[in-house]
Amino acid sequence: MMDFLPVNKDDMNKRGWEQCDFVFVTGDAYVDHSSFGAAVISRLLERYGYKVGIIAQPDWKDLNSFRILGEPRLGFLVNSGNIDSMVNHYTTFRKRRSTDAYSPGGKPNLRPDRAVTVYSNRLREAYKHVPVIIGGIEASLRRFSHYDYWSDGVKRSVLLDSGADLLVYGMGEKSIIEIAEALNAGIPIEEITFINGTVYKTKDKERPFEPIFLPAYDKVISSKKKYGESFKVQYENTDSKTAKTLAEQYDTIYVVQNPPMDTLNMQELDDVYDLDYMMDYHSMYKNSGGIPALNEIKFSVTSVRGCFGGCNFCSLNFHQGRVVQARSHESIIKEVEKMIKDKDFKGYIHDVGGPTANFRIKACTKQEKHGVCKDRECMTPEKCKNLKIDHKDYLELLGKIRNVEGIKKVFIRSGIRYDYAIYDSSDAFITELVRHHVSGQLRTAPEHVSESVLSLMGKPSIKIYNQFVKKFYDKSKKINKEQYIVPYFISSHPGSRMKDAIELAEYIRDMGHIPEQVQDFYPTPGTMSTCMYYTGFNPLTGEAVYVPKDKEERKMQRALLQYNKKENYDLVLKALNKENRYDLIGFGEKCLIKPPRK
Repeated sequence: MMDFLPVNKDDMNKRGWEQCDFVFVTGDAYVDHSSFGAAVISRLLERYGYKVGIIAQPDWKDLNSFRILGEPRLGFLVNSGNIDSMVNHYTTFRKRRSTDAYSPGGKPNLRPDRAVTVYSNRLREAYKHVPVIIGGIEASLRRFSHYDYWSDGVKRSVLLDSGADLLVYGMGEKSIIEIAEALNAGIPIEEITFINGTVYKTKDKERPFEPIFLPAYDKVISSKKKYGESFKVQYENTDSKTAKTLAEQYDTIYVVQNPPMDTLNMQELDDVYDLDYMMDYHSMYKNSGGIPALNEIKFSVTSVRGCFGGCNFCSLNFHQGRVVQARSHESIIKEVEKMIKDKDFKGYIHDVGGPTANFRIKACTKQEKHGVCKDRECMTPEKCKNLKIDHKDYLELLGKIRNVEGIKKVFIRSGIRYDYAIYDSSDAFITELVRHHVSGQLRTAPEHVSESVLSLMGKPSIKIYNQFVKKFYDKSKKINKEQYIVPYFISSHPGSRMKDAIELAEYIRDMGHIPEQVQDFYPTPGTMSTCMYYTGFNPLTGEAVYVPKDKEERKMQRALLQYNKKENYDLVLKALNKENRYDLIGFGEKCLIKPPRK
């Protein structure tokens, strides 16, 4: 009989368990859904015969919260949840958020700042000799020294600060099974240094096999040039077929990263999504209002993982990687048929996608044997001549889902690459998108309009976006559908000067509507853009990059994106005066704001 995994001793007793093999401590509420990393890893271990219990959002101030399931036989697994705890807690202006979508009823403050570090240290207090293995997005992107926006400094590897024994980076399915099998075979955790997709610590410089030694931590914290050099080497070693072992020295300790785990083939990915998930939050949260984060994804389908889009502000390159991995149609249809039986299902699939919805195939045939290119991107600054552009498989999949009995509509709400769609010699994808898969509004992410800023973002020319917009509206008009594109923009990205922000504001003016949501650039660990933000140069080219760090300037750049809001008037006026753009202050149709009252 399917059920949630144990969350207390009573649950263990019902299963006849005296002891768990693993206990998973997570910063999210317990949601047993394939979109939640803790659920995926736990159910996968269960498939392999291991007994796994869940401690969700323990009270980190109470050591007994970590003892609720007792001592596990093999080890503790720790993550911060589906989102970095610092991003979860703070806005780009470092203000505390008032809600947490991954907590019961959206209640905030149920996990600590730097949850992976706090949880691991508390577990070490509660069970001194039990292995602690950290993973998930928070650990994965902090595996080496990294710029920390919230303290405005460079922090050590989270493996050291957390006191954990081993770190799993990336998605982790193959790595965690190998770790479990090694521990089950009696291999001490300190000897498990041979598994791909893991990071370990050692005092023996000779232990890693033919490593590339990164600049030591003391060099990185004292030199932005060394920081950039280190990032470049890491950036070039993220592919499972080409990556080398990397090592970073901290006095007498070396933090060693083994090459990434192999990507999953279609059957392996299907197996991950075919596990016995409850596809819901635990019943203990029903009286608390449930878990808001589940609402949008409960009736969405993950079709792919990995992305070759190359956006510099995105951490996917360091976490999921650039190689697209796709599920089979059969696996996806099976999941859709399971959704239809849910009492809350109304006939609408909210999304069929992933990091990029319309990537269903690898970027090129070369990746099959040789991995991704170290010295070039697939899509920018121009598309690679070897790029395979084909939407046929995705369109076939969408058609099959639409034809499942009980399905009224299938939407696409995860990001689509409009440049990939434009590069397709066939308009079939855009035609089908407009006809079947838009819920009145299509969200897109041009991010900016300035060509120099777009180049530093790793995004295509705004001209490509404009081509897509025109096709979208032309095709919508042809079938008499009133549909709109809702663009997403980022302010204050490295390279964005005030004149670039004004250029973006003028573009928004000419669009005829103001975006409801805008995002100030958020420097999070593991991205090229964050490296540029911290160092002031492009780590791949060494070229200097202007970085808007002044708080007032960042507020002005953001205000320009919503120049019509009353509360933004003074900031917009100040920005326009600063750039001598008096032509945009007045009563003409091209003006952004009216003159100030005297």
